[in-house]
Amino acid sequence: MLLAIAQWLAQDVRFFSVFNYITLRTVMAAMTALVISFMVGPTMIRKLTAYKIGQSVRSDGPQTHLVKAGTPTMGGALIVTSITITTLLWGDLRNHYVWVALLTTLGFGVIGWVDDYRKVVHRNPKGLSARTKMGWQSLIALVVGIYLWNSASLPAHTELIVPFFKILVFPLGAGVFIVLTYLVIVGTSNAVNLTDGLDGLAIMPTVMVSGALAIFAYVAGNAVFSKYLGIPYIPGAGELAVFCGGITGAGLAFLWFNAYPAEVFMGDVGALALGAALGTVAVIVRQELVLFIMGGVFVVEAVSVMIQVASFKLTGKRVFRMAPLHHHYELKGWKETQVVVRFWIITMLLVLLGLATLKLR
Repeated sequence: MLLAIAQWLAQDVRFFSVFNYITLRTVMAAMTALVISFMVGPTMIRKLTAYKIGQSVRSDGPQTHLVKAGTPTMGGALIVTSITITTLLWGDLRNHYVWVALLTTLGFGVIGWVDDYRKVVHRNPKGLSARTKMGWQSLIALVVGIYLWNSASLPAHTELIVPFFKILVFPLGAGVFIVLTYLVIVGTSNAVNLTDGLDGLAIMPTVMVSGALAIFAYVAGNAVFSKYLGIPYIPGAGELAVFCGGITGAGLAFLWFNAYPAEVFMGDVGALALGAALGTVAVIVRQELVLFIMGGVFVVEAVSVMIQVASFKLTGKRVFRMAPLHHHYELKGWKETQVVVRFWIITMLLVLLGLATLKLR
């Protein structure tokens, strides 16, 4: 919206033409989301506390978590709201990629909100059934996959790129592309949700990965940079940098309230939405495998749950003391802050490795 106004004003006042630059609008998006979250956050926390929308804690988990019971949850609604407002303000609303990413984020956010609302407000510990939740997630992801396939203008827009290898790409047919899109979006969404178990554990890796994806989006949307770095040129993908800037700003502001000891948790409404946002951007800019690298912490957390469940069903034994993996290390004696900061460090290294794939080809 602000971009359209700036372009209109630029006809008479040249200064406003600077808002055509994606880099400037990405920074402004991050700052806007940051300010919105900082301004609304304290009020939201007070309201959630007043309405007793608090987190329940499992009694079989680490005993140090029992003090977290009653901490306000569903704070992820603030993140989603900030991202939405910021994207509408600073993004190019004529760009279909912006709408794909934003609507996917909102769709998964609604699923998480309904799940959280049933658990916390209606006191239904099951929330949405696993089948219902997965069904709606699958529907949204499949619609996104079908749309992106039909809107692709060049074969390169649907190829699977293997990082670190300049010419190693795999053309994908319609079915494989749609299935891959489904797996990336749904998988990332649920992986972030599983990671969100300690104060600040999920939001900081999300911020780092979204910041890196902003760079990938900007490069993919720039004909000169994409050719020089050997990645597909995807017209319009650069606008996703603005969207990622909104995620980064909103995430950093939320970390202010979510850092140990957390004043608020994001809940499924935030975790599912953020994971879906990262997955959608990665699919559009053709960096699914790079997302797998940069989001290694999310991947390991999700895999630990799958291994634990499979092992217990097949052998009756558990591989980890508790899954997801962060609880395993807590039960081994690591303090919560140690687990969180060490996982942050690992994510930082993985993000740098992912960014290195831009040049190491």
